[in-house]
Amino acid sequence: MGISTLTSCDDKLELTNPNQQTTATFGNNAKELEECVIAAYNHTRMEGSYGRVGYNIDVCRGDEAWNSSQVWYLPFDDLNVSALDEICMWSWREWYYTINVCNYVTSKVEAMSTPSDAVNRAYGQALFLRGLAYYNLATYYQNPALITDYSQYSSLDGLYASNKVEGNDDPNAQFDLVMDQVEADLTKAMDLLPSRDAGGEWAKGRATCGAAAGYYARVLMQRHKYTEALAVLKDIMNKDNGGNQKYGAYKLVDNYGDNFREGAAFENNEESLFEIQFLDKDQQGTDDEWTPVNTSVNATQGSAIESNFCPGDLGGWADISATPWLYQLFKAERTKDGKLDPRLYWTIGTYEADWDGFEFGNVAYTQQMTPDNNIVTNNNNGGLPIAKWTHFRTGEYEKVVTGLRDGINLRLMRYSDVLLRAAECINEISGPTQEAIDLINVVRRRAKLADLTLAQFKDDADKLFEQIANVERPKEFGCEYGRGLDLLRWGWFHDAGRLQQIKEHNTFRRTTDKSLAKDPVDYSQVGVDEQLKSSYDNWLPGHEFLPIYQSTLNDNSNLVGNSANNGTDNSSYFFGKQWKVRPVVK
Repeated sequence: MGISTLTSCDDKLELTNPNQQTTATFGNNAKELEECVIAAYNHTRMEGSYGRVGYNIDVCRGDEAWNSSQVWYLPFDDLNVSALDEICMWSWREWYYTINVCNYVTSKVEAMSTPSDAVNRAYGQALFLRGLAYYNLATYYQNPALITDYSQYSSLDGLYASNKVEGNDDPNAQFDLVMDQVEADLTKAMDLLPSRDAGGEWAKGRATCGAAAGYYARVLMQRHKYTEALAVLKDIMNKDNGGNQKYGAYKLVDNYGDNFREGAAFENNEESLFEIQFLDKDQQGTDDEWTPVNTSVNATQGSAIESNFCPGDLGGWADISATPWLYQLFKAERTKDGKLDPRLYWTIGTYEADWDGFEFGNVAYTQQMTPDNNIVTNNNNGGLPIAKWTHFRTGEYEKVVTGLRDGINLRLMRYSDVLLRAAECINEISGPTQEAIDLINVVRRRAKLADLTLAQFKDDADKLFEQIANVERPKEFGCEYGRGLDLLRWGWFHDAGRLQQIKEHNTFRRTTDKSLAKDPVDYSQVGVDEQLKSSYDNWLPGHEFLPIYQSTLNDNSNLVGNSANNGTDNSSYFFGKQWKVRPVVK
């Protein structure tokens, strides 16, 4: 009987250790896929993505800001970073971590015969985040390796597969392939994800079809597909016959400054299409995690943007300042009441008589500002403090607690961007029209500026473009991520007139004399006045992109360098597409 009993027990109890999940056992239901998606969101908050360096690289690349500490971000500001600089690899690393998780989710879902609605929501978010990752990789590094099949690699090293296009040595050939994939991912995400309205509480902080549509329009415009982009932007703005909006209802918040404050009353508001979520200061943990892992249960889960922007005297690292050009641009046009543009208050931290009694008054954190106590970003090099993404104007804190402690969500795309992009597309397609002017005026009216009129621009598309590119956009989005990407898509590095213009915009004064911080500067005096400098004087063709880190190239023989690695000019690609650079209109 004993022998019979033993030989009959062929079945064994199979147990899965929940602490040792494998790719085969995990991710086969909506709950587990949701955990994967949360991990992908977490990678967007790392140091090389939007937690610090990745965000600030593009701020520096624009003509509205400069590196006042003259260390750390200086080669990114000067657009001459070396391929041996490890920092230039951090964004590459972070976005491939994101892509790895997204590829895992898509591989699981695409193997299911009838995925549920919950599974498809996870799938749509993974596609959006993968599209976002590749959009950033392409616009930073030009020719990143494209891989979307999780089964094609067994490690993150394998994920950095090949960026060679067979028979074509032009890194822009790979750029086009990657951007094709971004378009495909975002298009599918637009169909799978609910709108912010339909998603309800679920949609707060998550990618929605509106976020996917907004970014899809951005990608199309990066490729000068203005007609296609305008159709998407109109779908975001317009109501259907039933009074509903396809991608959810968006509108400008009444107070511009509410876009740059932390707390449930301000974040994920009706103007925001997509933002990066950080914990408010009173909810954060204690661990600053600078590694790409960030798995501590006590992680602060904040960003270091405030530390980068905040003046040294107020506890910050004093890294990045607004340019005098941006400040003077604000000062050049008063509101209908004769006051300063209120957007200046939330963009640049200077004392102005107009701010007495306005919002929180003339404050720098809890310090009361006066005409005689000019606060500069860096005590050695001066600079106009950037107030965005900081508590500079709220008076809530005495000074910055440096590190990953900034709890203000980064609004990466706001409805005002939809409006101004739509106006730009209309101008590119049809020239100045009343429809384009009306869209611009929606944004201007919140700032209480006088309406523009069509008669001011007549049939001059170049003039209206100048107004959008060098007046409306810088005043609405000054010192935010995205200006560097605009300079790329507009081709301003490939035109002598535009290159001269951004050199003028990015001229600044390095001085310990705080009284000079607000003064206009003159690019023609660079080289004559030893305190003056312009970042773009150091730019060389090809270096509008970051180089691919040399160690990454050494470790992977399937990778080749880009135009920054090789010092090659991208103007032939730009003009070969029949794209044009609009001439400067004074």
